[in-house]
Amino acid sequence: MENKDQKLIPPPYEPTLRMIAMPKDTNANGNIFGGWLVSLMDMAAGSAAWRRANGPAVTVAIEKMEFHQPVFVGDEVSCYTHIERVGKTSLTIKVESWVRKRFSATNWVKVTQGTFIFVAIDENHKPRLIPAETE
Repeated sequence: MENKDQKLIPPPYEPTLRMIAMPKDTNANGNIFGGWLVSLMDMAAGSAAWRRANGPAVTVAIEKMEFHQPVFVGDEVSCYTHIERVGKTSLTIKVESWVRKRFSATNWVKVTQGTFIFVAIDENHKPRLIPAETE
């Protein structure tokens, strides 16, 4: 399914996570499992949440998940994160996944996007305050 407002190039900043899709990650049709891709997105969002929350944070919800294009073996998957909102204990993080097609240096395609909600937790796994942002 083609997304009308799809950009031709990924975001202009470094991806949070990058992985090559492998044969073990395919379904019976030969496409990469959607769940595999969601797990990469969750890891990328978790990394961004940990950095911003200055410690552990856990996924509590995934919203607005969209799959635009299939991913194939050999595609290089890059997950880009953007923190959209920081609350007292929670973070809302937008994740876009882009692939660079196998054997291509310039053929980028946006394949998924979603919004992930995290809660910062303490050593007892209870919500904790997220510190103010420092520079």
